[in-house]
Amino acid sequence: MQFKYNLVVGAVALGLAGVALAQDAVVRIGHVGPTSGNIAHLGKDNELGARMAIDELNAKGVTIGGKKVKFELLAEDDAADPKQGTAAAQKLVDSGVHGVVGHLNSGTTIPASKIYSDAGIPQISPSSTNPRYTRQGFKTTFRVVADDVHLGNTLGKYAVNTLKGKAIAVIDDRTAYGQGVADEFEKGVKAAGGTVVAREFTHEKATDFTAILTSIKAKKADIVFYGGMDAVGGPMLRQMKSLGINAKFMGGDGICTGELPKLAAGTLADDQVVCAEAGGVEGEEKKAMDDFKAAFKKKFGIDVQLYAPYVYDAVMVMATAMQKADSWDPAKYLPVLAKTDGYKGVTGTISFDEKGDLKNGALTLFTYRGGKREQIAVVR
Repeated sequence: MQFKYNLVVGAVALGLAGVALAQDAVVRIGHVGPTSGNIAHLGKDNELGARMAIDELNAKGVTIGGKKVKFELLAEDDAADPKQGTAAAQKLVDSGVHGVVGHLNSGTTIPASKIYSDAGIPQISPSSTNPRYTRQGFKTTFRVVADDVHLGNTLGKYAVNTLKGKAIAVIDDRTAYGQGVADEFEKGVKAAGGTVVAREFTHEKATDFTAILTSIKAKKADIVFYGGMDAVGGPMLRQMKSLGINAKFMGGDGICTGELPKLAAGTLADDQVVCAEAGGVEGEEKKAMDDFKAAFKKKFGIDVQLYAPYVYDAVMVMATAMQKADSWDPAKYLPVLAKTDGYKGVTGTISFDEKGDLKNGALTLFTYRGGKREQIAVVR
């Protein structure tokens, strides 16, 4: 009996060993975004974009280095807080991730980028627009959206040349993103010959803007630009209406979300808001974006908020570089990732320059009509 038992145990052990040998190699992709806090809706949107890409890659059965690989998403919450962001980055490094897509905010992306750089792990941000991110001399930093220089400057010129703003007020939330895009907007206004009558500051968790808006009203501003996120932009719009300020409201991609009308509690007038998303497609490329949004809603039961398509593309670009390099070792696929040129994504064609910035990045201008976001134009 003992002999027969040993044979059974041995057979089981050999069988398990065979299963282990047959198991897929695991490639770990990290994702970080604020899935708690006042912009959790945007962080979750990002995470779902990553999950959609991971699921599609696994459904395809990707082979790298002669092995079938299983992609695994390691998702972390940074709550849009720089300290929590660096902690999340270190956790991912310690977990042995092979690449990272994130973070959402420039204020968390920039400090986290040094941790990834020191570890030699490629990082693609799907939404961080502060120019400093890719200008630190790191070889590991990339982004799939245009930066604040392009976005802010374009909006500033649009405010003067198209909207005919005569007295323009600028507000920012003092974050790396908010202040950065507001600074570039102000430069764009001045370059177009416009006048900035007020520069005010708030913070990313503020709820009362009475003092700064009263000051702006006294200066008869006809355009108010806000550098920050929709969680503050919506309440600011409500208070503008209650104070009788009928100015146009402008902002970058942080306010340019499907959630803004809800956050503004139905106070948006048609065409009152003009905002820009740091990306854009038109013509034949628009069909790929529309198809993605339809597939996203079918899969998750909710609409895309903002950055999910960019996260999806970032994961796919990273996986494509691994396949081309025939390795998921960061040291081996990083040089291939840096040479990405002409990748056809749902957000458009992706090519990186020597800094890791998107070449010829597009911007899409939007407004809101009937509580729905509508595209105005795509500019480059």
